[in-house]
Amino acid sequence: MSDEYEEDHIGDLAVENAKPKLKPPAKYQVVILNDDFTPMEFVVDVLVRFFGHNPESATVIMLSVHQKGKGVCGVFTKDIAETKAMIVNEFSKENNHPLLCEVESLD
Repeated sequence: MSDEYEEDHIGDLAVENAKPKLKPPAKYQVVILNDDFTPMEFVVDVLVRFFGHNPESATVIMLSVHQKGKGVCGVFTKDIAETKAMIVNEFSKENNHPLLCEVESLD
């Protein structure tokens, strides 16, 4: 009996193909903050190891951190940005460096 009910009412329904409007996920940048104690080589290693930069681009970012106080490591969705910042902060702590990463919204 339930099959008859479904068949009777299927023909009565108007079906539209709804296309939900999706907006892209918000973007966040991970930044490294300058300090007076972390060696420049360690910063370059972090940028290569955790953000996939080559040594040349990592050096440019490291110099930006040194000269301007912070440098952008990369732009990601919120979860990925927060995870990368947390991993870098833990790695720095494990290696006895005060290097810090933060996450900043781009929206």
